[in-house]
Amino acid sequence: MITVDEISVADPADAWRRAGFTVDADDVCRVGGVRIRLAGPGSGITGWALRGARGPELDGIATTVSDAPVAEPAEHANGVVAIDHVVVLSPDLARTVASFGAAGAEPRRERDTELGGRPMRQIFFRFGEVIVEVVGAPDVAGDGPSSLWGITYVVADIDATAAYFADRTAPVKAAVQSGRRITTLRHRDLGMSVRTAMISAPIL
Repeated sequence: MITVDEISVADPADAWRRAGFTVDADDVCRVGGVRIRLAGPGSGITGWALRGARGPELDGIATTVSDAPVAEPAEHANGVVAIDHVVVLSPDLARTVASFGAAGAEPRRERDTELGGRPMRQIFFRFGEVIVEVVGAPDVAGDGPSSLWGITYVVADIDATAAYFADRTAPVKAAVQSGRRITTLRHRDLGMSVRTAMISAPIL
């Protein structure tokens, strides 16, 4: 099974601290069993380290094969307890799925939707505790690499998290996932470059 050890983000650690994340002295933020390494200055998610992947190539995403132990979860003032999913943008879904398959990951399900009136397809993989959501236009084969685009976090109490961020979040609304609620963070207001959302825990 492929699991996520670490996600590399080109942000300064202080921006994440302002957003209520606990960041260790080595500029690593531990969310659930995943490390988020803050290596600013720069912009966006620059790569990841995966356990169990067959080879370091995932459709152009900078990938390191890791054998590091699972991180010890930290507590965060913003209420974050885990990563729900990471979004990957693909210019060519068939190519990306084939690349993931060569690395040892098989899609679990897919969903057709729209974005700005254009048809889009979401293809979901399970990397241990993290869902990887690959998003792209169906029946399109564009050039260029796939890219890590954003992170959605599970929070203990979605209303408390929204209150913590106050006007730096969008209104809480029903999520696509049944029984769950979600809000998006105005991340740039806090100096963060990664698109960020917060979602309530799954209904068991």
